[in-house]
Amino acid sequence: QVQLVESGGGLVQAGGSLRLSCTASGSTFGSYVMGWFRQAHGKQREFVAAISWSGATTTYEDSVNGRFTISRDNAKNLVSLQMDNLKPEDTGVYYCAATQSGARTAWSRDEMYPSWGQGTQVTVSS
Repeated sequence: QVQLVESGGGLVQAGGSLRLSCTASGSTFGSYVMGWFRQAHGKQREFVAAISWSGATTTYEDSVNGRFTISRDNAKNLVSLQMDNLKPEDTGVYYCAATQSGARTAWSRDEMYPSWGQGTQVTVSS
């Protein structure tokens, strides 16, 4: 399994931006679909975005579509989540995850991801 470490979280006012990064260990990063999930306090973890091995295909949860952008750099073993026009409801712990599942329809399901980072806190104030 690949080891994942997130960074870039913090406190931002509504309407602001943050960029999360996730660095992966191992030489097979390019074989993984990468996803971002988040969990608000007292709520279930939810899907945010995912990106294919090559970066050519992305998918987003409806509430972040048009505001968040997922990208990857396979040469640097890095996946990023650019978050713009942040809202208080975006507050939560954001997790990076990796899977080798090829089915795009499964990318939003957290049980399909065997590898997870430790999470990074994002807080959006109103």
